[in-house]
Amino acid sequence: MIISDYFSLSDRQAEQFAQLDGLYRDWNSKINVISRKDIDNLYEHHVLHSLAIAKFLPFQPGSSIMDVGTGGGFPGIPLAIFFPECQFLLIDSIGKKIKVATEIATALGLTNVCCKQERAEEEKQKFDFVVSRAVMPLPDLVKLVRKNISYKQRNAMPNGLVVLKGGDLKEELRPFKYAETTPCSQWFRGECLRASKLYIFHFNRKQNDFRDVRAQKKRPHNFFTRKNFLRIGFEACFFLCNPATSSLPRVYTNVE
Repeated sequence: MIISDYFSLSDRQAEQFAQLDGLYRDWNSKINVISRKDIDNLYEHHVLHSLAIAKFLPFQPGSSIMDVGTGGGFPGIPLAIFFPECQFLLIDSIGKKIKVATEIATALGLTNVCCKQERAEEEKQKFDFVVSRAVMPLPDLVKLVRKNISYKQRNAMPNGLVVLKGGDLKEELRPFKYAETTPCSQWFRGECLRASKLYIFHFNRKQNDFRDVRAQKKRPHNFFTRKNFLRIGFEACFFLCNPATSSLPRVYTNVE
């Protein structure tokens, strides 16, 4: 299985990841949450894509994460398998998609996952991180989830928003004047990732707005070495929150 080529898994995790193929094929035949032409690429295009967040940000035990616009459970379910000691809330406004995510999480025995049919603006809880895959334009997403970022920081990276998204984001990023970018090709190999970038922002609680983070520049390892493991491009966008101070924080102290 391709996941074990890039991640060290426990026997339980390997079993759960192996179950995903049959579960999604079964549910996708009833409720279309993944393009039927793309179901054969489930692990490369959806599971491994979701787990890119785990390479960027290793959540500490006890962390709470909300997945906005989860659809059939991405990136929330793969992340919940990989981080069994973290708590995940998966939300989507479409009931049939939440039904699929709920049934799959139950079949996998994921006790650290809760699925709810609701819009992001309706959720009031606080989380260490909010994650999402291309659910809406970035300015709209930022406005909706800024209320959900917790003041308490438990991870080395400041709390915030992590988004996997592809395409030309020039217009979406226009409101974020100070955004720093890092090509995802520094982490991954393959033609599909050449145009992908990592966007880093700082959340200033006093100004109640996302601003930039001047991160330490380190050359990351190339974790993914299999060529063309994805045929879809994406951008990983990190919106970071340092609630304790209005000054720019030092971050990435333990991120390769």
